[in-house]
Amino acid sequence: MFRYKVDKMGCGGCAKSVTRAILGIEPSARVEVDLGAKLVTVSGAAGPVGRIAAAINAAGYPAEPLCAAA
Repeated sequence: MFRYKVDKMGCGGCAKSVTRAILGIEPSARVEVDLGAKLVTVSGAAGPVGRIAAAINAAGYPAEPLCAAA
């Protein structure tokens, strides 16, 4: 499970864009978005944490990887 701080994410449309970006590279991942905390949690992802962050960044939302959750 990976967590990302995504400060520019502020609405439902932003959350959908971030989710689409992640699912575009990790179709089987489960994505949870907490808009209030500006956090994205990704589980079931096989790729490296940087690859997911790069996909979020490419969608226009700078993402800061946080420590992997247990």
